[in-house]
Amino acid sequence: MLVALVTAAVVGLTPGVASPLQKGLDDVAAIGAVAEVRDGGAVWRGSSGVAELGSSRKVPVAGRFRIGSITKTFVATVVLQLVAEKRIRLEDPVERWLPGVVPNGANITVRQLLNHTSGLYDFKDTLPMPPSAEFYALRYRTWTAPEQIERALANPPVFDKPGSRYDYSNTNYLLIGEIIEKATGRTYAEEIERRLIRPLGLHGTTLPGTSPYIKGPHAHGYIPKDGAQLDFTEMNPTLFGAGGDMISTTRDLNRFFAALLGGHLLPARLLDAMKTPGTSDGKYGLGLSWHDTTCKVRVYGNDGDALAYQAYSFSTEDTRRQVTVAVTPHLPDNPDKSVDAFVDQAICR
Repeated sequence: MLVALVTAAVVGLTPGVASPLQKGLDDVAAIGAVAEVRDGGAVWRGSSGVAELGSSRKVPVAGRFRIGSITKTFVATVVLQLVAEKRIRLEDPVERWLPGVVPNGANITVRQLLNHTSGLYDFKDTLPMPPSAEFYALRYRTWTAPEQIERALANPPVFDKPGSRYDYSNTNYLLIGEIIEKATGRTYAEEIERRLIRPLGLHGTTLPGTSPYIKGPHAHGYIPKDGAQLDFTEMNPTLFGAGGDMISTTRDLNRFFAALLGGHLLPARLLDAMKTPGTSDGKYGLGLSWHDTTCKVRVYGNDGDALAYQAYSFSTEDTRRQVTVAVTPHLPDNPDKSVDAFVDQAICR
């Protein structure tokens, strides 16, 4: 689908709005935080905390960070573009694209992978995680999607009937990444680059492959080890694969979600499908989640946990108001509640 965007002139929010936003960001429970808030053509960017423990260096406002599962929204958008091109169908069984890979693959559809109703075991639950000593030893290891899928599928499904329940599983998006490659002859990373990153001018957004580095300005991220904070900025992102390996900026994520929710990337019927929950009481569609703020305004987007980095990006349905926040958490403290309060403040003021 041709991307056509009109870029409005960007002006700053008034001091009466900007000052409370800065205070709200300062209240986020994290080592460092960075945010961009948009209201029509007006924009506020701010940061809080420090970029590195033991220093006074500020978190760069235009800094890059790992976005974790927000990657899934990019991947799902590519799949839905392929659906629009009649190259994939949402009701295609996994078996059609990956024969012999998934037990019961004839009864699990592409749609069920995208909305986490497949019942497939999450490969992340097969991996060592902090504070396991094995986890720290594997930070530079390269993982492949087939080996992670095999690890996951060595375990029984978490429920028997695909489509009957929601259960979040990163395995779903590893399979989706493989299906994209089967359908196009290119990797999911190449498809995201050519369909989304380049057309939208997302200059701070990358798919790093096996590189453990975050190129460009960035804050350091940490995970707990032996009662202290271990610098975990460098790590091999193949651990996350198509479910969460991307790096981006607050500006780029707001720009991406404005294009997506504004109807510039998908036909209306497929954007509606993206916003349709997989279960009757769900709040997760096809790579897209939503929730209602304290002022009863519904926002759409996603959040992501990449261990040493956590990211949150949400927009009103009309895209007039947007907020993206990234934090380097002081684990095991959970920043979610304080970030939720900041998102509410940005949307509801």
